Amino acid sequence: MRISIRTVSSTMALLAAATLAVACSSSKSSSSGGVSGRTPPKIAMASAVGKGEGALNIIVWAGYAESGQNDPKVDWVHPFQQQTGCKVNVKIGNTSDEMVQLMKTGQYDGVSASGDATLRLIYGGDVAPVNTSLVSNYTTISTFLKNGNWNSVNGQMYGIPHGWGANLLMWNPSKVTGTQDSWSAVFTDANKYKGKVTAYDSPIYIADAALYLMSTQPSLGIKDPYSLTSPQLDAAVSLLKQQNSDVGEYWADYTKEVQAFESGTSVVGTTWQVIANTINGGSKAKVQTVLPKEGATGWSDTWMISSKAKHPNCMYDWMNYIVSPTVNSQVAEYFGEAPAQTLACQHTTDKSFCDTYHALDATYAAKIHYWTTPQAQCVDGSGNNCTDYSQWVDKWQQIKG
Repeated sequence: MRISIRTVSSTMALLAAATLAVACSSSKSSSSGGVSGRTPPKIAMASAVGKGEGALNIIVWAGYAESGQNDPKVDWVHPFQQQTGCKVNVKIGNTSDEMVQLMKTGQYDGVSASGDATLRLIYGGDVAPVNTSLVSNYTTISTFLKNGNWNSVNGQMYGIPHGWGANLLMWNPSKVTGTQDSWSAVFTDANKYKGKVTAYDSPIYIADAALYLMSTQPSLGIKDPYSLTSPQLDAAVSLLKQQNSDVGEYWADYTKEVQAFESGTSVVGTTWQVIANTINGGSKAKVQTVLPKEGATGWSDTWMISSKAKHPNCMYDWMNYIVSPTVNSQVAEYFGEAPAQTLACQHTTDKSFCDTYHALDATYAAKIHYWTTPQAQCVDGSGNNCTDYSQWVDKWQQIKG
């Protein structure tokens, strides 16, 4: 079973057949941010950045640290090496679970972690708190990505936001008629499209069902889709088991969903904006997308530094470099997501890119419940009676049979 996978989402990477994986929290950021009532291991935070150590070992989602190997025109690694003297060694992480395990080895200086991994890394003592005052480009990162439940604890940031996006509802209007503005299309109404519904293949998808129930069954008392008590989790699982009979295919590799919509084997399901753009850029099918009225789950990836980093200065240099306006714009366009850096929108090749991805739209971003690792200590601070990620994994296996 592939857990929490998000593939390279650029059209260029698709054409290059670079089919590698990715994944990425919780509800809107509160003023204090992070998980309350639980304390991560005490790990020293850097107080200054000195001369680079000459090397940097990082774990990344494919497409986040290109060196020109896939496309000579796409290279952020060599300019960084020339500027800093830090030779970059890149390890592609195929899943969040794999990234967590790799970080535990202590062999890597940092990681581009998604929200279903970040709290595991924080509470596992695998990453250190980040001194944001040492990252000059942090000041112009979108405010709504700071101090989130997925990247901070008790107001302390554990990384630098990189890129983000929403999990949208997508449909083929020639097969799914009428106005679509609700997740009911893939849940309570899914039997209308039996066998042609598609859903994201990951335990974190349970949050999508919880989000729908949060709006449609308020008596359940769900306040945050990642903070579920056992009865609330069971309700979400029950909904997903019902949906399972209508799902023709679960997807984790984004190229799989592109092919399914182009061939007509899928006509409605959850998606990313880049997938819709890829389909509509071809001639085989046309699709529409919407962020439904109930809101949506989504991802916000975070650069985190290892608590055992052998090259901490180079890692701080990298975190500042990769979210600089020009570079962050390039990564966002190549990968297919909204840049975290507000100034990046001034540097995109496609001048409508940031509008398409709602990069600076705080109102749009507020509708997204970014992936966060479920914890027994509820990530919304509501108590200590929530279900944790291991329970979600077990339930996901039951859902899929």
